[in-house]
Amino acid sequence: MNTYNELKLLYGAYYGVMSMDEYINKEYVLKDIKKLINTFIEKNNMYYYDEVKEDALKQTLKVDLQDSLIVLKRINASLELMLLIKEKIRKINQ
Repeated sequence: MNTYNELKLLYGAYYGVMSMDEYINKEYVLKDIKKLINTFIEKNNMYYYDEVKEDALKQTLKVDLQDSLIVLKRINASLELMLLIKEKIRKINQ
C-alpha cells in the first residue's frame, strides 16, 4: 500500500469512528487515531495531506467504517467499538 492510500485509510478510520455516537469513549479512540495520522504525516514528509483528507471526505460512511475496523485492529482498540461498527455496517447493507 502506498503512502497516499495508507493516509486515506487512516483518515477514513477517523471519520468512521467519529460517526459512532453510540460509543461513549470514542473521544479517546479519536485521539489515538489522530496521533497515528500526525505521526504518519511527519514520518513520511507528506506535504499533500490536505488533498488526501479531501478524498477521504468523499468516501461513503460504509467505507469509512470498514477503514476504521482495519485501523482499530492495529491499535488494539475496544472490542465493543468494533462490534458496534460491524452492526452499523450490517444495517447499512440492508
